[in-house]
Amino acid sequence: MLNIPLMSNNISEDDKEKLIDFIRTSDRFTNGSKVREFEDAWSNWLGVKHSLFVNSGASANYITMAVLKELYGEGEVIVPPIAWSSDISSVFAAGLTPVFADVNISTLSMDENEILSHITDKTRAVFLTHVLGLNGLTPRLLAELEKRGIPLIEDVCESHGATMGGKKCGSFGLASNFSFYYAHHMSTIEGGVICTNDEKFYQMCRMFRSHGMVRELTDENMKQEYAEKYPELRPEFLFAVPGYNMRSTELNAVIGLNQLKRLDENNKRRIENFKLFIENLDPEKYYTDFEMEGQVNYAFIVLLRHPDRKQFDALTELLRSENVEFRRGTAGGGNLARQPFVRNRMPEFDPSLLKNADFIHFYGFYTGNYPSLESEKIIRLCELLNRV
Repeated sequence: MLNIPLMSNNISEDDKEKLIDFIRTSDRFTNGSKVREFEDAWSNWLGVKHSLFVNSGASANYITMAVLKELYGEGEVIVPPIAWSSDISSVFAAGLTPVFADVNISTLSMDENEILSHITDKTRAVFLTHVLGLNGLTPRLLAELEKRGIPLIEDVCESHGATMGGKKCGSFGLASNFSFYYAHHMSTIEGGVICTNDEKFYQMCRMFRSHGMVRELTDENMKQEYAEKYPELRPEFLFAVPGYNMRSTELNAVIGLNQLKRLDENNKRRIENFKLFIENLDPEKYYTDFEMEGQVNYAFIVLLRHPDRKQFDALTELLRSENVEFRRGTAGGGNLARQPFVRNRMPEFDPSLLKNADFIHFYGFYTGNYPSLESEKIIRLCELLNRV
């Protein structure tokens, strides 16, 4: 029996020791100096001016969309059907309207032509997800969005370290979101981060992270403006926006600082693993033409070359018998436009129009890839898949 779990808990003994040492020597565990240290370290690694540590990648989505609405007003956000649920639910929650654009099979991200064809005068942003470690951007898309004045929001929750043209994904748009869930490229157990080069966007995110309080601003001019505008309110309890409590803790930051030290080395192993997987997979039976440049694969993508329900069922039955864990439909379970939380709010939209997303939904899944996965198991997994 092959025995490949979907994920490997990447919290090391050294991470635990660092956390124990911190607990023994510190008397502050809520958001404090370690959080700020981790935010600075992450900004330096990514190549952006500002990072804001929050309690999950989903929280990063919610804050980002709330700030987008606050700064750009009501309208539409172009979203991917292959993503995570919070990419869509955060748009709904902010009072914005999601507009689905179909994906490109080679990247699993929204196709650039699909995105551009959906832009109207109501478009407030493009919310692009880099799926399972693949880069979803193109130079043409970036140039067109800049020309049309459409902000780009990047979801990089599954793709820490993916690049386009040697530059890290998450550093191109108005803002980007990362997740540090315990099975991702690096972990703070639970946690996420919002990244931006835009000063006003960053300051608004700071307020939304912590109840909407003006005292969270680090821009003294903005603080003074709010104080002068609302003189009857106490500055320390002035709530300017309808914010959340989505702060993280010093404990999560300590783990993040230690994990960040080995992220690049772990990513090299993930890249090598995915190349080995693709090289040994039968291209007549499975799709292997993924965009490999800039990838930092999060999980092996298994996608039938042709629609065949019997082949797919036989494949999943074989993997279960070999105790190879998998998730159908790739990221987020496949075509999110088919999910009840979308269909109940968009009953007029036909999810089958998203043909590539639907193909992935019905004929795709992923299995685990992580730095400790042995090459021999990867080759044996391909041999199993090629039998079907």
